[in-house]
Order: sequence, then structure tokens, then C-alpha cells
Amino acid sequence: MNIRTKDLIFISLFTSIMVVVSYIKIPLPFSPVPITLQTFAVMLAGLMLSPPSAFLSMLIYLLLGAAGVPVFAGGRAGLNVILGPSGGYLLSWPFAAFFISTFKKYSNNLFRILFLNLVFGVFFIYLIGVPYLAFITHLSLKKAIAVGLFPFIPGDIIKAVIASYLYFQLKKPLEKVI
Repeated sequence: MNIRTKDLIFISLFTSIMVVVSYIKIPLPFSPVPITLQTFAVMLAGLMLSPPSAFLSMLIYLLLGAAGVPVFAGGRAGLNVILGPSGGYLLSWPFAAFFISTFKKYSNNLFRILFLNLVFGVFFIYLIGVPYLAFITHLSLKKAIAVGLFPFIPGDIIKAVIASYLYFQLKKPLEKVI
């Protein structure tokens, strides 16, 4: 894989965006998983970057946090976060960003891109995160869905709409740079 300097710059930029949005955290009294803008950053990285760059931007974020840099939601850090209730969501992000980026080339339509964000961004993250949440917290899958999926769907739909819209607004100007 040949990584150019501008690829490194954009990988760093989207890793940084993820770090910034991670500090915006709204805890829920009934869920061990907080509301954040992190899924928004995953979708945006997937839409704006090439598949390898999207994957790397999220992987670097995870490696920073695992190494002890306080980049996870609310400034947390360490392997204990990845091994905790939200770990499945975190581990899905590089793959979700990669899938979004891979499949975006098959559509030039806002609604298809929105669908792509919902399926590969939101649904894929839940597909990995919810069973992991159930396993780690010893909740039933039904209870994990109730606390780790349903409360987040409205916000994630809004984030998918905004990420899709921003992609179409920024796509042309960034094609000259990326």
C-alpha cells in the first residue's frame, strides 16, 4: 500500500475529528453507553476518505486510546475501555468506515449515500456493538438491544443525514485535494 503525504494528512485530520467529537458525551442513566458524535465522525471519514485511509484513521484513534491517550468518550483511555461495555462499538469503527468508503463509489445519489451510512455505518456498528455489550455486561440480547440500540437510533439517523449532506456539499471542492 502506497500512502502519500496528503493521505497521511487526511488520516490525521479525521483521527483528530474523532478525538474532538469524543469529548462531547451525554451519559444516559439507563445505558452504560453514552450518546456521542463518534458515529458521525466514522460516517464522515468513510465518505470523505479512501477505504484504507478511512480504516487507518479509525484504527489510529483506537490505538491512541488503547495506549493511554485520553481520546475515548469523555476523555477516557486504556484497554479497559475497549474491553468494557462500549468496546464492540469502538472495534467496529475502522470496519464501518472502510465499508462506507468502499461502497460509496457505487452511488452518486444523496439518498443512496444516506442508506449506505445507515446500513454500513449505523447498522454495522450495532451489529458488532450490541452483542459485545450483552456479553461484557451479562445482559440478555433483548436487554442489550433495549439499552444499546433503541435509544441511539434517532440520533444516529440524524447524524447519517448530516454526514451524507456534508459529503455532497464538500465532495466537489475536496476532489481537487484528496
